[in-house]
Amino acid sequence: MLGDSLTAGFGLRPAEALPVRLQSELAALGVSAVVANAGVSGDTTADGLSRIDQDVPTDARLCLVALGANDMMQKAPTAVIRQNLETIVDTLAARGVPVMICGMRAPPWFGPYAVAFDSLFGEVARARGLPFDPFLLEGVALDPALALPDRIHPNALGVETVARRLAPLVVEALERSA
Repeated sequence: MLGDSLTAGFGLRPAEALPVRLQSELAALGVSAVVANAGVSGDTTADGLSRIDQDVPTDARLCLVALGANDMMQKAPTAVIRQNLETIVDTLAARGVPVMICGMRAPPWFGPYAVAFDSLFGEVARARGLPFDPFLLEGVALDPALALPDRIHPNALGVETVARRLAPLVVEALERSA
């Protein structure tokens, strides 16, 4: 999982981080996989792009790209985010690593920026025929019972919720890439 603090497990114990929980959910579905945590708190799509070679092994069966939240928080131009995502996907494809894009959404009060931001993940995924999760935090975002006190990052229960929802999509993506 190439990501940011949502992947890294900001504010959580290492065993509660999304890659660990996703690996457990995959095992419960009968899929033996090691989900490596390539999440760095604060990373943007540009940061993820700069560390692909060191953080994504060439023998990866699938790379979940879960970046964009920090770009959105900084209101980075959507054209720049799109270019970074496309370059990440193309770089991994050139190395023979299949990709699944995990989308992010901006809050509605971001106005026209939110509309442009929210659509770019699906557009990149569709243009390249990639498996796609429209919103990594679906069912968790804005629920105080599933968030840390910062109301941004999921707590352990929130991460479990994300992992449980995401696991079947990852199974499908792995089957597609096989």
